[in-house]
Amino acid sequence: MTSQPQGDRATAPLSPPGVPVIRNVNWGGLRTLYIKEVRRFFKVQLQTVWAPAITTLLFLVIFTVATGGRRPVLVGGSAVPFADFLAPGLIVMGMLQNAFANSSFSLLVGKIQGTIVDYLMPPLSTGELLAGMVGGAVTRAICVGLAVFVAMQFWPGVHVMPRHPLAILWFGVLGAVFLSFIGVLTSMWAEKFDHAAAVQNFLIAPLTLLSGTFYSVDLLAPAFRTFSQFNPFFYIISGFRYGFLLDADSDIVFGGAVILGLDIVFGLICYQLLRRGWRMKN
Repeated sequence: MTSQPQGDRATAPLSPPGVPVIRNVNWGGLRTLYIKEVRRFFKVQLQTVWAPAITTLLFLVIFTVATGGRRPVLVGGSAVPFADFLAPGLIVMGMLQNAFANSSFSLLVGKIQGTIVDYLMPPLSTGELLAGMVGGAVTRAICVGLAVFVAMQFWPGVHVMPRHPLAILWFGVLGAVFLSFIGVLTSMWAEKFDHAAAVQNFLIAPLTLLSGTFYSVDLLAPAFRTFSQFNPFFYIISGFRYGFLLDADSDIVFGGAVILGLDIVFGLICYQLLRRGWRMKN
């Protein structure tokens, strides 16, 4: 036996300073960051998954029982039972709000607690850092959506079954990605939790509630109907609802292209700001 190191690994020269050792995707680091983001919200799943699911179900109870909302709703020229119309919108509404909540917390808590270096120092590229945070937020959104969907199966009078899985995946996942990007931007901009709460209360919540979740935009006055056409949440909710009803208030192809375009634009904005360390390296 020899005590000398064996193999090419021992004789391979070290990389010069400044030359990256990981030249492609750092899959190990990306997986670690993603697991960290998922574990962060899953450790308190009663607050991050089940509480939002119950809150969303309360909307269903209020609008279908307490207010006696049982009249059919006209969607794309077809009459749909109110509960069946409401259920898909509530599912995706919960997904969007929780995707934003998760991604808007990541960098913000690091800045407040002084642990932002945990995100900036590891050997992760800007794209890998962004993918890990967005992936965790989308996972939380899917968990909330599945929890609400399963609970609605046991609610009397609600028939919510997937009929166009591709539409559900497209608008559900891309919608969650869109809100995740907005959450990342908020997390970079905010200096305290009040700032993130302000974006949630004065931007995300109003746009979500005024996007046709509880009503058909065909019933609105022309001015309000026009306003809905500029609300990206309207296309997400309408397209997601199409996956269950095969009827929608909007053009599904156009709405899908709008959401994809917004994801690309906001993804590039997040990438550039993260790369510059905007409001994180001061």
